[in-house]
Amino acid sequence: MTVDLEEYRACFAKAPPEMFDTLEATFHEAARVMSPAGLSDYMEGAKGLCSLGRGYDLVLAWLEDIPAVAKECGEDVIRDCLGAAMKLSSMTSGEVIALLFSSLPTAARRLGDPELLRGYLQLIHQLSAKAARGLRPMLTHIDELLSKLTLSGLRRWANFGADAYRRDLQNLVKYFSLESPDSRKMLQQERRGTLFIDTQRKLNFYLRALWGRDFFLRPTAADYEGFRPYIEHYVMHLPDAVDDIAGIPGLELYRAMTAHQAAHMQYTTAPISAEQLSQAHMFFIGLIEDARVEWLAAQDFPGLAKLWGRLLRLEHEGQLEHETVEWLEKFAILLNDPEATTGRDDLDALGAKFHAEIVEKAHDNMLSWHLGMELFHVFAATRDIPSLRVLNSIRIPYRDDNRFIWEFEEFDWDTHGAEYVPASQRQVRKHVSVMEMAHEVDAELAGDDAQEVWVCDDNFMPYEDAGEATVSFNDMWGKEPISAPFHYQEWDYQVQLFRPDWATVYERRPAMGDPERVDAILTEHKPIAHRIRQIIDMLSPVGVQRVRGMEDGDEIDLNAAIDAMVSIRMGEQPNPRITMRNVIKTRDLAVTVLLDLSESTNDPAPDAEDKTILDLTKEAATLVATAIAGIGDPFAVHGFASDGRHDVHYYKFKDFNQKFDEEARARLDGMKGGLSTRMGAALRHAGAGLLKQPERRKLILLVTDGEPADIDERDPQHLRHDTRKAVEELYGKGVFTYCLTLDPNADSYVKRIFGENNYTIVDHVNRLPEKLPTLFASLTS
Repeated sequence: MTVDLEEYRACFAKAPPEMFDTLEATFHEAARVMSPAGLSDYMEGAKGLCSLGRGYDLVLAWLEDIPAVAKECGEDVIRDCLGAAMKLSSMTSGEVIALLFSSLPTAARRLGDPELLRGYLQLIHQLSAKAARGLRPMLTHIDELLSKLTLSGLRRWANFGADAYRRDLQNLVKYFSLESPDSRKMLQQERRGTLFIDTQRKLNFYLRALWGRDFFLRPTAADYEGFRPYIEHYVMHLPDAVDDIAGIPGLELYRAMTAHQAAHMQYTTAPISAEQLSQAHMFFIGLIEDARVEWLAAQDFPGLAKLWGRLLRLEHEGQLEHETVEWLEKFAILLNDPEATTGRDDLDALGAKFHAEIVEKAHDNMLSWHLGMELFHVFAATRDIPSLRVLNSIRIPYRDDNRFIWEFEEFDWDTHGAEYVPASQRQVRKHVSVMEMAHEVDAELAGDDAQEVWVCDDNFMPYEDAGEATVSFNDMWGKEPISAPFHYQEWDYQVQLFRPDWATVYERRPAMGDPERVDAILTEHKPIAHRIRQIIDMLSPVGVQRVRGMEDGDEIDLNAAIDAMVSIRMGEQPNPRITMRNVIKTRDLAVTVLLDLSESTNDPAPDAEDKTILDLTKEAATLVATAIAGIGDPFAVHGFASDGRHDVHYYKFKDFNQKFDEEARARLDGMKGGLSTRMGAALRHAGAGLLKQPERRKLILLVTDGEPADIDERDPQHLRHDTRKAVEELYGKGVFTYCLTLDPNADSYVKRIFGENNYTIVDHVNRLPEKLPTLFASLTS
């Protein structure tokens, strides 16, 4: 592929004569730094800008500046630069776009990474919408700004000015011109100690002097909490700026980071398999692996141990969230220095074992695997292992996230891609008769992983001794059937993203109880039952209702017309509302009553003798179901509990297409409490069923005795934020969620989850059966 300059001369026929001189000079310069494909994008971009009709200064700036950008960040960014200019063309003048092109060589040189340059272009586009008048002065001072700020700092500086002076255009221009005190103050506040771009060459020479080879280093925006350096495709990704720490200069911190990552690349001969390891296992093994490669590097370069040791012994301010992190920090110092101690005999013994075995097994990373698992069991024995989020808060500022040392099993799409079927669709379930089951089935007791499972609707008895058999196959070996899995996303508040298909819900068949005990509940609560009959009479739809006193009704209201004529005869102003209209009154409401059936519902109710919270929940569900059934609204009574994110139990005691009959009351009596409360997944599943109903108004009435929690999530905030996100999602789809909580301490979290006026705290649990029907009436009247 070749690009001929003569093919583009016709595009610039109307351009000034000096354009051709610039075109020829820049074309030859671009040809030296670009491939034919990149050169074609460059010339096509000039051609497109020329036809844009925004002046030729814009085209000249493109021709002169883009080759320098491609030289710094690669020719892949040429199309991004052109796309940014095209977006701006409808929002600002050609002169500002020319200034953008003039700023790009500086931005490419100071940022040093194509992804960061794309972030810079995105920032310019955002500012063109928020503070268009600030673009020109900011681009004029971009050299000074990027010499002091990272991209993240520039974004915060610019957004502050755009928000603070949105309606004060004069001060907006002063802010972006660096003329106002606020601008200089924010610039000083966002300024970081040491920029990566200023130390990159020094770091390259430093690593080459140590190991006699080149390493690839790239800056990465580190503007979020918890960022750690990482190695990907043998490229070191480092923060774009660091601050001095306790008197240690930023350059020394960069040296510690790069030397540690280089040690991983030099002394890791094979990755460690992550198969069947949890995230906590991987963290502890990674801590030992860090010490192993640092020990090997220190044997070749003893000064590195002192550099890392200074950073390990830093005194940090603030209190740790979990004491295990402090023990791990002391243990990391012990691994670096055999003379150190942790204050715990078990950790000191494990550190001594590391220093004893490292001499012979230094080049075998299985040493890290075994010692890491021992370290895990040291803390697991005392149940002192916090969540992964807390573990990652360990204060060792120079170490990476260890993704380089792990090997994960990958799915071979080339081999299996055409045959791949989602797990929920692999198994075939076929309903057959008793004779087919008896004569054709291969194995009566096939496992859950069988390709085809036959289901007999009749009770299948052992046919060898059919005359004497009293117990069916299902009673002997059968398991309660569960539905196909329903996968739901879950909100991660730390990274502000959804975890796709994170929680799995299985619908399970509820146990059967005695329907007479449910009938006895109505007998026990006779005063409430009388109140329910009043609710039914008040809320039942009345059909056609005549609305009088209207100005634009469908027919004359004879009584009102006579009164108007009397007023006229008496010389008074008549009432113009003399018409009426017949209106059909319907409720148009579907309700799901969702019950929390976690283990805590088995606790005794504090205000009721000989009753558990589950008993009161059962009574309340019975009474509200009786009320809704009498009114005639379509409704469902569901329950949920969870055993980790992979197994959220969901029970349908009464669904929309079922009557509240004896069978439904038996299922209601058979409800049991157990496991945990993954509320967000249950709400999403309840909402998915509710959205299938044709009614215009949709309500989820949630009854719970505590906050969201589960066995596999130690961060108490995670499931709270996810539940709030689930409530917001459902509200956006037209489903209103109301919470009735029995937790007297719920004030600290329930308002943030469900919103103001969308919850009720029942202070006396024994009043729950009375509260729930009344609450339903107030919500739906």
